Amino acid sequence: MAVGREIITRLNEEVNSDIRIMHVCGTHEASIAKHGIRSVLPPQLKVVMGPGCPVCITPAGEIDCAINLAAEGKIITTYGDLLRVPGSKGSLESADGDIRIVQGIHKAVEIAENTDKDVVFISVGFETTVPTVAATLLQKPPENFSILSCHRVVPPAMQWLLDQGEANLNGFILPGHVCAVMGYEEYERFPVPQVVAGFEAEELLLGLYMLVKQINEGRAVVENAYPRAVTKEGNRKAQALMYEFFTPCDIEWRGFPIIPGSGLALKSEFEEYDAQKKYGIEIPHIEKRSACICDQLLRGLAEPTDCPLFGTACTPRSPVGPCMVSHEGACKIWHQYRR
Repeated sequence: MAVGREIITRLNEEVNSDIRIMHVCGTHEASIAKHGIRSVLPPQLKVVMGPGCPVCITPAGEIDCAINLAAEGKIITTYGDLLRVPGSKGSLESADGDIRIVQGIHKAVEIAENTDKDVVFISVGFETTVPTVAATLLQKPPENFSILSCHRVVPPAMQWLLDQGEANLNGFILPGHVCAVMGYEEYERFPVPQVVAGFEAEELLLGLYMLVKQINEGRAVVENAYPRAVTKEGNRKAQALMYEFFTPCDIEWRGFPIIPGSGLALKSEFEEYDAQKKYGIEIPHIEKRSACICDQLLRGLAEPTDCPLFGTACTPRSPVGPCMVSHEGACKIWHQYRR
């Protein structure tokens, strides 16, 4: 692979018109900001963020359900990032009840094994984390354990973005972590230039260069700039395990309507571990009630600094919107590196 300066030179030579590229991975945004990649790109090349942070796209209704379960006396376990994501009733961090941060689902199961109380794991993440959840359920956790499945899959959201056309996109940088598990075969159905990219500065620059070349040549295929971790077929064993336990479902994303087939629900034969069925949970739709523009950020329509709350009313210490909470959230990333 060419060194960074060579790629930057060639990239500047290739860009001769306005180009808008979206990535759908919070770690890509963190790498772009950390390495100052936007500062070396030609002005006509715009890289925008999409719905690539799984914590950020978890809607307020799901947070409210977790808060309600805690109020009912269940032990709620989840990743630390989710704790401060706002619902309509506040966040899990400010809620009453026994709410614990765990490093993963296996730690939540350990808690269930050592208590008589019901334990619920708020299970978030894209396809990257789902196989681990499935592998844990395969071990048959105790009957007082269940999960609230808040998992999403990336391709249906990309389809929605393409169908809407509101972000005026010319191509996508595909998420390296997700593609390491899922491969990139299913993205080949999209009639738009796409490149799988890694997370080092030169890997991202190479991905952008390959994408611009595609656009200029009028091609629309999926290319792989991350071959050391990603193959076309992905990890077949992980995929088989994932779909042994989960099935696609229609689900709402924060900032999006209900996107068909974009969620993952536990199959009926495993409903003993499904908190939604176990406790009769109906996840409500919650209308946005603040000036936060996270919904626009997640659809590639705005930047964090466009928000009137950014860095003033909304900071990592006192987040108003979910994009200021997670280390994969655009607002928190920009607050850390751009300020």
